[in-house]
Amino acid sequence: MARGKRRMQHIEEEPVNEDWLATYADAITLLMAFFVMLVSFSKVEIPIFEKVQAGIAEEIGKREVVRPTQVLETDLRDVVFNMAMDSAVSVSTDDEGILMEMGSGSFFQPGSANLTNDAVLFLKDVGDLLQEPRYLGFQVEVAGHTDDSPIGSPRFPTNWDLAAGRAIAVVRFFGALGVDPDSKRMRAISYGDTKPKLPNRDDFGNPIPENRQVNRRIEIRIFPKYSRVF
Repeated sequence: MARGKRRMQHIEEEPVNEDWLATYADAITLLMAFFVMLVSFSKVEIPIFEKVQAGIAEEIGKREVVRPTQVLETDLRDVVFNMAMDSAVSVSTDDEGILMEMGSGSFFQPGSANLTNDAVLFLKDVGDLLQEPRYLGFQVEVAGHTDDSPIGSPRFPTNWDLAAGRAIAVVRFFGALGVDPDSKRMRAISYGDTKPKLPNRDDFGNPIPENRQVNRRIEIRIFPKYSRVF
């Protein structure tokens, strides 16, 4: 009996072999180094990056990861739906983050940078959303676009001025809500008529009214701070 007890004690005191941890740690380190290398040599496409990050966490960490960009996109789509702005606003994602396009006809009077009542109500909900703690790490870039129709008003001599005035109006509105333009979180850009989505004129130089209407727009790009440096 004594010999049996000694044998049991000897078996219980044998150390657990944890050599596999070193191999596991090496694999994780190599995986991390691989992705760091990819990021250093290429442009970071935020939606793809978040999907890869979530996939690694689910496969290795066995946990579900909430992707901030995806959640914010859903929240913005809810704002558009709740405000019944589907015909004037579109929300999508690209390689940088979220792109929200707003037809200027619903947000500004012709030739003006004054926000309409519908624009004020809609942008207030968007601004309130951007102030939520989980979205404070997102940058906001507002770009103004026009068609090629000459403007020449005293306040806006060119389409560059008009597009800039509209982009600045949106940024100032967000700033008044407390989104804090002084933190370099926001910026306004004017493209004038240099980046039309559709041709403003046909092959004979005749204006295409429906295309011009599409080209008159405001784009709000929202992206994580680490995806771009202002």
